[in-house]
Amino acid sequence: MPGVRETALLIASRNGITEMVERILKKFPVAIYDSNKDEKNAVLLALENRQVEVYKLLLKSHAKNESVFRRVDKDGNGALHIAAVKGQLETLIRWPVPGDALQLQWEIKWKRFVESSMPENFFIRYNNEGKTPEDVFTKDHEKLVESGGQWMRSTAESCSVVAALIATVAFATSTSLPGGINDVSGKPTLENQPAFKVFAIMSLIALSFSVTSLAMFLAILTSRVTEKDFGKVLPWKLLMGLTSLFLAIASMLASFCAGHFFALKDTLKVAAFPVYALTSIPVSFFAAAQFPLYIDLVRATFGSPFGDPKKIIDSEK
Repeated sequence: MPGVRETALLIASRNGITEMVERILKKFPVAIYDSNKDEKNAVLLALENRQVEVYKLLLKSHAKNESVFRRVDKDGNGALHIAAVKGQLETLIRWPVPGDALQLQWEIKWKRFVESSMPENFFIRYNNEGKTPEDVFTKDHEKLVESGGQWMRSTAESCSVVAALIATVAFATSTSLPGGINDVSGKPTLENQPAFKVFAIMSLIALSFSVTSLAMFLAILTSRVTEKDFGKVLPWKLLMGLTSLFLAIASMLASFCAGHFFALKDTLKVAAFPVYALTSIPVSFFAAAQFPLYIDLVRATFGSPFGDPKKIIDSEK
């Protein structure tokens, strides 16, 4: 019977005290069946409060006890319903990633992680309001989808302006060869110079990556914005756009340095190298500013921030 007060196990599960949960279950294994006045056990409380490590511990130690993971609260909400609820994201429970778009991406990853951790013969049920976990997730994340879409579009608009500017400069640079064209042979006058080869290659790379970046950002602006798109499609486009933009900026600066090298006299060419090295500062600033976002995009898009539930379960065997 559910008690009026929460037991030590339930309090520890709610607050994410993994060590206490582990010790209590070792000394009193029967405590896993404790529940509060809302008929929520340790599993449901861990899911409700986004206590990932506690849930992993319970999954690792009690995966065979299917009744623990099949528990429903007084409103008929099971583990998947609880995982689909947004909870207090605006106040206390936020994933360690910036922006509403990435918050929504982690919400989707979390829901999929919990779905994969359920027993093999687990079936999706309706709660007392007649809603499935998908219905709960869609309803509860409407505002997050809207704000995430606005953030994604504003980021794409800002970056597309920079990408278009770089593409314009790169195109103009690639058609203006240093030294001009030989009137007799029709070939570039400085084609045998190493700096000219660097200029030609880098200007082409800058043009290619800037156009690629622009295409990715335009694809974001014209894409539909639904909750499923935030799982991988939109973050992948943003990741490819930022990568291409970074490479385009670096290539454009390298092309500028190589083209400017011909404008210097022999006595100044050696002294120009430190000045050219300083041109890497804008790229470094851009990389430093975008690096945390870039890492979060890579981690959440191409990997699982919560791990593989099957490996967690198998680790106990």
